[in-house]
Amino acid sequence: MRVFVSVDIEGVTGLVSWSQCGGPNSSHYDWMYARRMMTHDANAAIRGARSGGATHIVLKDSHGSSRNLLIDELEPGVELISGTGPHPGGMMTGIDSTFDCAMLVGYHGRAGTQDGVMEHTISGSIHRMWINGQESGELAMSIATAGTFGVPLVMVSSDDKGCAEAASLVPGIKTAQTKIGMGRYIARLAHPDQTRVLIESAAQQGVQSAPDIKPWRPSEPVHIKIEHNQSEQCDYSSLIPGWTRVDAYAYEGKFPTWADAHRATRVAMAYSSLSSQASK
Repeated sequence: MRVFVSVDIEGVTGLVSWSQCGGPNSSHYDWMYARRMMTHDANAAIRGARSGGATHIVLKDSHGSSRNLLIDELEPGVELISGTGPHPGGMMTGIDSTFDCAMLVGYHGRAGTQDGVMEHTISGSIHRMWINGQESGELAMSIATAGTFGVPLVMVSSDDKGCAEAASLVPGIKTAQTKIGMGRYIARLAHPDQTRVLIESAAQQGVQSAPDIKPWRPSEPVHIKIEHNQSEQCDYSSLIPGWTRVDAYAYEGKFPTWADAHRATRVAMAYSSLSSQASK
């Protein structure tokens, strides 16, 4: 059985702040610790997936620069997709119809999730996003991308808010709760020994239940609406063909397939960052 695993960092064991998990610079003093815990959770998912019958596992490092997972500390025999590039799959780059199921490790709640640890959607400039009128975030985007290839999403590890969000999208999905969110930068943390067991168990059960879980994807054509925190963040993105400005903060578009919608959404979010240059 072939299993695809996308690994983010905000929902990983022991982390509550971007000062820990942002990236390799002086502003993120605990980044090495965050990388180690990200690798810890990924390894638990690998072991669990193998116990459930996985024979081939591909991991996608999906946080920031996508150079976070410590490959020399990963369970042997897996493949790792690392680094960044303009690939339309985004956080699910590398998945295709040859996989039997997929898992999301260390994910987080969508932007606007009350008490969700480090809640956001791709970019800090996003206030809210809707897919076919349903408020959505990175979990929905990744689950839908897997579904486009007919691959069921069988397991998610996250804080309690992310786990609840995933369960609302995919009936029967297995979840592993790494922490209880008490605010954006505060949580009640489970010990790594406990999360290791939880993630392993959820991954094992998820792989075993793959035949019973249906792939999820939005109905097509797909309507996307993106609302930013500041009006200037819409100025560039709303000029991209396919998008229509709704008001000062938002724009929307309708796309024939989820693949088209996903690509357009990620490009628009990238363009929104140009506003920061205009203010300098």
